[in-house]
Amino acid sequence: MKNNSLFIILQKMRKPFLVILITYTISMIGFLIIEGVDSNGNPYHMTIFDAFYFISYTATTIGFGELPYPFTYSQRIWVTFSTYLTVLGWFYSIGSLMALFQDKLFLQEIERTKFLRQIKNLNEKFIVVLGYNQITRKIIIKALEQGLRTVVIEKDKVQINNLLLESFTPTVPILYSENYSVKVLEAAGIKKRNCKAIVSLFEDDALNLKITLIAKSLNKNIKVAVKSTTSNHTENLKDLDAEVVVNPFSIISSEINMALSAPNLFKLEKWLYGIDNLNATLPTFPKGLYIICGYGRMGKKIFEKLNDNKLEVKLVEINKSKDVEFTKNEMSHLVFGNADDKELLSDIGIKDAVAIVAATDDDTTNLSILATAKKLNPDIVTIVRENEILDDFLFKNANINHIFTPSKILVNKVTNALVNPLSDKFLKLIIKKDNEWASKLVVKLLKEIDAKPLLLEIEINESSTPLVYKHLLLNESLNLSLFAISLHNKEHKNNVVPLLLQRENDIILTPEWENDIKIGDKILLACDNHAKDDIEYICQNIYEFYYATTGKEKRTIFKRN
Repeated sequence: MKNNSLFIILQKMRKPFLVILITYTISMIGFLIIEGVDSNGNPYHMTIFDAFYFISYTATTIGFGELPYPFTYSQRIWVTFSTYLTVLGWFYSIGSLMALFQDKLFLQEIERTKFLRQIKNLNEKFIVVLGYNQITRKIIIKALEQGLRTVVIEKDKVQINNLLLESFTPTVPILYSENYSVKVLEAAGIKKRNCKAIVSLFEDDALNLKITLIAKSLNKNIKVAVKSTTSNHTENLKDLDAEVVVNPFSIISSEINMALSAPNLFKLEKWLYGIDNLNATLPTFPKGLYIICGYGRMGKKIFEKLNDNKLEVKLVEINKSKDVEFTKNEMSHLVFGNADDKELLSDIGIKDAVAIVAATDDDTTNLSILATAKKLNPDIVTIVRENEILDDFLFKNANINHIFTPSKILVNKVTNALVNPLSDKFLKLIIKKDNEWASKLVVKLLKEIDAKPLLLEIEINESSTPLVYKHLLLNESLNLSLFAISLHNKEHKNNVVPLLLQRENDIILTPEWENDIKIGDKILLACDNHAKDDIEYICQNIYEFYYATTGKEKRTIFKRN
């Protein structure tokens, strides 16, 4: 993509330049031909310079007198004609210039040139976000809070204006483009070494797949965070080595499955995403009859998980003409009709049901279904899909037991994977554990830290942990307990719990303090603010590191000259 703004200026202003040139030329030729009189009464002819000089201040209506000598009447008649001629030329040129400054193509080129300059000067780590909406806005905010810059490509100028009105700090460069081609992604800096990820969360699976393919072709080291809506598409994305594939409906069904079989795992997940603390009450998903209203992508996933847990399920689909083939198992549970119809709900056993799931793609319909269900069975557990973040107020005031918002799940999953990659790995691994394991970890975290521990990710390398790195480089040994030492008293331990130790492709969950640490290790710790400060001092300050490893204060000896 070349800088075409100069070409547009030359193209649009070519005629005005020619008009000025021609009017000046005609006026100057007249002054060169018409004879004048000098101060001694002798005839004379203007030089080219005198003619140009006089026309220059006359054409711009400044006026500076008759030079170099008073004019004759013939010259004054020509001055009158030249003034009108050149002023009209200037009016035309100024009008063309004003039109140029309002030309959409020119303004777009100016903005693109500014964007390219911003990308060229961007030296911090950054991610490329495709599209700006309520979801990507929250991703941008969370990324900036963690010191990760963002670059946005958007095809809707209204959304571009919305982003500009946000006044993000630091600035978020934004490029207007109607497509997401190779050249556009290159312009966004995807090939730069400090570009760490690209985020593509479109509803169009084919577009997400195309972007993944382009991104991986341009930069094999870049992370791709992409949305998927089907299992088949998820597999295709993984085949292209997309690191973060998010299917919000799969995640929702997995969370419900966790709540049914391992509620403490669900509690840990909410803590990792910063949604809740570890003292929160366990989610209530009772055993019994479940009614799922709206058998689309989300309803189908939930039905599969409830079936796995051997729970009785009734399905209600509003759209009878839906272009979907149902299995025999699905048809045996399926009823067509309006899910907020009292007679229909009564016929399928709403009074005996323990929970109802409103999973349509319309928020008003979902709220109406739950309101009707509550009237028929006041004790029923209500579970709902919230489609629009803007409807938050309505859902929070509707006294609903469990609200699942696909857009919020996208935000949590993507930001956690990009900003806290070890936390994301930890979450993927603990999902395979049982409720007893999760319960023990929750108790341990509550006992040794508090209800809302901080997460700290450490990588043993020269830039992040220089003192630990140098110590290990000398073949000296260190173990994980180094990060638990209190700098107030070496014999005391800070409030720290190790959650994960990754060494190349080997990962240890909840490692023991006696584990050795090596160069290149990645460590995830849960701790409080005081412990976090001590760990950072140990990694960065030579005096604190010396105390943590020896128990003695390091002395500095000054030599006299």
